[in-house]
Parts: sequence; C-alpha cells; structure tokens
Amino acid sequence: MKESSHVYQFKILLLGIAPPIWRSIQVPETYGFWDFHVAIQDAMGWLDYHLHLFRVSKPVTGEVVQIGIPDEDAFDAEPILRGWEIPIADYLSRLGVVAQYDYDFGDGWKHELTLEAILPRQPNKKYPLCVGGARACPPEDCGGIGGYENLVTVMRTPSHEEYASTLQWLGGRFDPERFDPKRVKFDDPARRYELAFVEPIRQSQQRRTMRLDNSRLQRSRTRRARR
Repeated sequence: MKESSHVYQFKILLLGIAPPIWRSIQVPETYGFWDFHVAIQDAMGWLDYHLHLFRVSKPVTGEVVQIGIPDEDAFDAEPILRGWEIPIADYLSRLGVVAQYDYDFGDGWKHELTLEAILPRQPNKKYPLCVGGARACPPEDCGGIGGYENLVTVMRTPSHEEYASTLQWLGGRFDPERFDPKRVKFDDPARRYELAFVEPIRQSQQRRTMRLDNSRLQRSRTRRARR
C-alpha cells in the first residue's frame, strides 16, 4: 500500500444502544474496505468472529452498494463486492458522508459511519489511530441489543439469579462504561486477511496431502502383506 498524504477521520456509532457506544478513528485515505473493516473491529472491541457488510451509496447516483465478503453460494441475493478490492475513497471521500456497517447477522449489530474530517497525515504518528470514544463494546454473541441490555441489568445486580452464570460466561467482570482510546491496538489487515482466507486453504491442502500420503502408505502395506 502506497503512503498516503491524508487520513480520514470517521465516527463509528453503534445503533440502538443508549447511552451511545461510539469511536472516532483515523485511517489512511488509501485504505480499502477490508482494511477499514479490521480497523472498525479493533477500535470497537469486536473479535471478528462473524460476517460483516458495508452499505454505501454511489457518489453520483445514490445507488446503495454492498461491500464485504461475497457469498458465492447465495442465489437471488444482492451482489456483494469484495472489500479487499475497493478503496474507501471511491465511496467515502466527501465530508459528512454516512455509511452503514453491519456485523454478526445473527445478533444484528448495525453501525453508522460518518466521515468527520480529512486531515494531513502526521509523520510521527502510526495509523490507524483511535482518537476518541465512549463505553465498552458489547460482548460477542450476547444476543443483540436485547441480550446486551439484559446482560447489563444482570451485571449491575449481584443478587440477580443469573449473576453468577453470566459472570462465568463473560469470563470475569464486565464494565459497560469502560473505554480508553489509548488502549486500542490495531492489527495488520494483511495478516488478518491471510488468517481468514489464505491459511484455511493452506491447511486444507495440507490435510488433503496427508490423506493422500496415508492412503498410499496403506496401499503399500496391503501389497506387502499379500506377498
């Protein structure tokens, strides 16, 4: 990826939750939508366990476009463009432009993305960068908005009959108000892509090779036993 001269500052707002859960991040203008996805995941505190989808509008026509991970097996579905092939600047370069980012289609988390500013890149800073935010991200697989609200109620009531089991499920205490932008760590999107798409193929090929080798070995042993 070539060095960019500017960074885009986006506000990420998780919809349906009050008080609001939000982040403000700066990303290179050269980012693609896959890179942006990884930055959103890391800034929010999601663990990238589930599928995601961007819904953006074409600058000229306003037509809504879906960008993410295409489902090659889906029939009669709206096309999904490959996020790793499309620069965010193609759709999100106008100040104030708003897009939607969906995550975990089961729990149904929806985020509103707003381009807040286009800023000169600072040579002494490493991007992406989280510059603001409030409140902790909901735990993965907590059941969407309703499940999250119930979880918060339970954790604020130690006498609740579900307190102990919920605490165990969480793996420890959960403070919904806690967030520090300085503690946000961003992964390398290229490495995340490799783990998501390249590594599974490599492992599958290795398993197939092992099965073939074992099959050849078994045939060889059978032939020797017949002699």
